[in-house]
Amino acid sequence: MNNKNQITSQEEFFMNIAIEEAQMGDFPFGSVIEKNGKILSKGHNLGIKLNDPTAHAEMMAIRNYTAHYPAENLMDATIYSTGEPCPMCAAALIWCGIGHIVYASSIEELSSHINQIMISCDTVLDSANFRKTKITGGVLKNEAIRLFKK
Repeated sequence: MNNKNQITSQEEFFMNIAIEEAQMGDFPFGSVIEKNGKILSKGHNLGIKLNDPTAHAEMMAIRNYTAHYPAENLMDATIYSTGEPCPMCAAALIWCGIGHIVYASSIEELSSHINQIMISCDTVLDSANFRKTKITGGVLKNEAIRLFKK
C-alpha cells in the first residue's frame, strides 16, 4: 500500500467526489470509478433502502456501470472509496479487473464507528495471484471519518 506522502491531487479530486456521494447513502460510504480521467460510475451505500446487504458503495458503482456497459471496460480502471473495501467488495473489484483501489479510511479506523469484518483489502488482493491491483490508502481519511459524526 502507498503511504500518505504519495497522494496525488487527482486522488484527492476523485475522493472528494466519493465523499459527496457518501452523503447520499444509508451509511456514509461512497465510491467513484474513474478511467483515464473520466468518471465511469458512482455509487453509495443503499443496503437499508434496497434491503440488500450487498449494496455497498463499491458494489453499487459496479452495478450502475454494468447496467449500461460491458464489465470488461472496467479493466484497469481506478475506484475511489471512502472506506477500505470489505472482503466482498475487494473480491468483486478483483473480478472486475480494477487496476487501482484508492480509499480514505481503513477497515481498522472504520471499526471504531461500525462493525467490520477485520480482513484488510491487502489480504484479499494478495490472495489473487492472477491479478495485481495497486492500493493507496489514507486519501482524505479525516474527511471520510467525519461523515460518521454527522
